[in-house]
Amino acid sequence: MLKTLLKRQQAGNGDAPGWFSTIQDFEELDLDIVGILAILGEGSVLSNAQVSTLSNWIFLPRLLPAPHAMLRVSRPNRLESVQGRVTGVVSGNDRDELNHIGDIVLDTGSLKPFDVRVVEIVRHDEAPVVKTHNFSWLTVNICLGCAFSIALLVLSVIWEDGMGLIATGTLSLLSTVIGVGNKWTLKLPTRRNPGGTAPRGDVVIRHPRGSFLIVKCEEDIAREIFFAPETIEYLVSDLKMYRLISLVGSFLLMVGVICLANAKTKTQVSFAAAFLILNATYWLVAALPSRKHWNTSAFKTRKHKIKLPEHAEKEICSHTTFTQALWTAIAVTKRTGWVQLGEAAPKTKVWDEWLREAREMVENVKLGGTPKVMTYEIPKWDPQGRLNSLLSDKSLSEMENMYDNA
Repeated sequence: MLKTLLKRQQAGNGDAPGWFSTIQDFEELDLDIVGILAILGEGSVLSNAQVSTLSNWIFLPRLLPAPHAMLRVSRPNRLESVQGRVTGVVSGNDRDELNHIGDIVLDTGSLKPFDVRVVEIVRHDEAPVVKTHNFSWLTVNICLGCAFSIALLVLSVIWEDGMGLIATGTLSLLSTVIGVGNKWTLKLPTRRNPGGTAPRGDVVIRHPRGSFLIVKCEEDIAREIFFAPETIEYLVSDLKMYRLISLVGSFLLMVGVICLANAKTKTQVSFAAAFLILNATYWLVAALPSRKHWNTSAFKTRKHKIKLPEHAEKEICSHTTFTQALWTAIAVTKRTGWVQLGEAAPKTKVWDEWLREAREMVENVKLGGTPKVMTYEIPKWDPQGRLNSLLSDKSLSEMENMYDNA
């Protein structure tokens, strides 16, 4: 750095005009900023951090953007859940959030407001447990980082750049250390008494935007992916040992960045190009749907159809109001107990009467199609109009006021 400043001062005393007169040749270019490139891209790395550390590829030495993002004081003890009220149709189970695996298997984010969809989930016993794909876009990023590490090691030897060699080695070894500290396996809960009888595990998932997803499944599957929390088992389970590994990783990161700042200019240029490409590819992979990285072949989904009066059969039934969507969900399940259990409707006299009438109407629901692709034929009824009539009924309003004043 001092040598560079002296050269710039000498160049400034010369007569050569121009914006770049302080740079006489390529070797005078100051690229200390390259060290900062090595720790950029935290958001794109963290977006798929959990699924990437589920794969054995995580142990491969490589260049990794923003490695400090993975050197955390503590690790997550469960997968991130998503918004959604999950209510058992028969079992009476109820949760105010949707497990991550359930969201991945069902792709719940594809539903629009007031949509209703029916799917069936069956267990594929020959398939492995839920895990990451052996080869995916995440794997491409890992292999690309490893290729850059090998190339930079070779170039550092050719250019006789000791600092560059140390920087490449420490920053590449850092990814392996991170892998050891964060590697985990997923354990889905199972029934302790599988031989006992259990009710159907059908559930209704209500999203904040007013859409409903009805899932037909056995109780074992419902407990696995909806009601019992997933268990994360880390390779290094002891927290003190993990923090020691993080400390070693932090030391490697500091050594790598310091050596990189003192490497030859052409080595720094190569590092800059590598990290720019890696940041771009990690960002592109982070933009992909999360379910693209998971192997959920252990669960097979079948999409059923809904037929509204005077409409064709559809896999996704769209509505304009929440009341219409709620009626369709009730007609498919042929039950109303889950509605107030999951707080899908207010507990008022008006809604009690509306639910009573809806319960009577579901007796007219017809089933068609095949066992694998069933069709639910919804009877003709105006749920929104009937609710409006009940709301304007003075007798029900007076009963509601008496109930409130009691």
